[in-house]
Amino acid sequence: MTGFGPECGILTLRLPPIPMPHRDIRAPRTPQLKQIWTWRWQRVLLLVLSDILALTVAWRIAHFLNQFFSPIPDQLVWWVWLDLPSLFWIFVPVTLAVFAQYGLYGPLTQVKNYVRAAQLITAIYLLSLVLVYFYDPKLDPPRSLFFSAWGSSVALVMLARLLVTLVLRPIEQRWVQGRLFLIASARRLKLLSDTLQQRSSMTVVGSALATTANSPITLQAILKSGAQLVLAEDLPDATLASSLYWQLRRAGIALRLVPSSREMLYRRGVPEIFAGIPTLRLDAPLVDGLDYRLKRTLDYVGAALGMLVLAPLLLGAAIAIRLDSPGPIFFRQERIGLHGKVFPMWKFRTMAADAARQQITLETQNQSQDGILFKLKSDPRITRVGQFLRRTSLDELPQLFNVLWGQMSLVGPRPLPLRDVAHFDAGHHVRHQVLPGITGLWQISGRSDIGSFDDAARLDLHYIDNWSLNLDLDILMETLKIVLLGKGAY
Repeated sequence: MTGFGPECGILTLRLPPIPMPHRDIRAPRTPQLKQIWTWRWQRVLLLVLSDILALTVAWRIAHFLNQFFSPIPDQLVWWVWLDLPSLFWIFVPVTLAVFAQYGLYGPLTQVKNYVRAAQLITAIYLLSLVLVYFYDPKLDPPRSLFFSAWGSSVALVMLARLLVTLVLRPIEQRWVQGRLFLIASARRLKLLSDTLQQRSSMTVVGSALATTANSPITLQAILKSGAQLVLAEDLPDATLASSLYWQLRRAGIALRLVPSSREMLYRRGVPEIFAGIPTLRLDAPLVDGLDYRLKRTLDYVGAALGMLVLAPLLLGAAIAIRLDSPGPIFFRQERIGLHGKVFPMWKFRTMAADAARQQITLETQNQSQDGILFKLKSDPRITRVGQFLRRTSLDELPQLFNVLWGQMSLVGPRPLPLRDVAHFDAGHHVRHQVLPGITGLWQISGRSDIGSFDDAARLDLHYIDNWSLNLDLDILMETLKIVLLGKGAY
């Protein structure tokens, strides 16, 4: 039996101990037939087929374009099947194998690594040039074929994976109802369990104290619960890798850790023995800042294109605000930006002109759990047009000006008003070490539904520690979906 004890809210386990296996704990278990055709393998098959289809179409396009230029040298055409040359039939399995090696057929978080997919395809094409040179230095592969096949392969694979992700996500959320086992400290078990019940579709089927994470009793509880995922926090450091992790891996059960910021930073490192001590090495990149420069270029280009394309929508919103209520069209509020610098953030006005004065009397109705943020689901200050603008997030569009002026980015932690920042704890100011953004992890992970600022701060810290261009692209795609659904906006 498992459950929360009535006195202190912790788990009581009443299970007989089971013997630990004597063979190497890293050894894989014997697969069972019923586990072969699971949703996981169905998803992998769909991804493989989508990649093959994308690569096939890319080579068809390249072949069509290349017929107007120079053909492939006969020395590189060893056979032709289905009107596709031998190079294609070598290229496809190599690409699939490389994708598998780098985890692009794993969970959806890996499937969405569009930038990594483009990088791997590029590396394979460049490697093919080197191999052709060593095969016959006198050969001159047609450049038209190379660049057309390369460009179309990158574009179509990324597009195919985006479409597959959009199809798979609702299927997994609706049909693959996960069973989750929770491991944490006594003071966190109840809070984490309640949070999971509210914010995820997974069912908590059992729990245990972090101090018992590596015991045979806890392992048996996990196996008997039928859990597909174990969420763990505050695990004992010394014995995790040699016990719980490998046991769960052999059982085919996924493990998610709730790490500290230091652990998230360490995960970027390379395991290495230094002076007889296990360490994680973090090397400085050979050429630093290229990815950030690209991010900033995308910020300026994206903001400029957004202003141009959305100009009619911006004009329509401005007219509607003017006709709906007296007051200015735009609302400028001082926010805290990079390194604590104060800047005026632009929005469409969604409240009455004297909203700031009214907030003083509404502070007692604040629905934020910790009082740092000010939130009211039914804020009486919001105008009729303002309700629509907030529900559709159109009120945020003028912040494209802030991006063009270098004060914000398209993606980053949201800049907060001076009133909110005045309530910060010391650790909350870490978010000010990066440019604030129009959208971020906070917005795609609950937006106004997140009750505690500590939860939002964790998301900001995760974004900072794990930032990549791919993460920015994923956040932008998720933001578009959330804006269309109007989820969590008020």
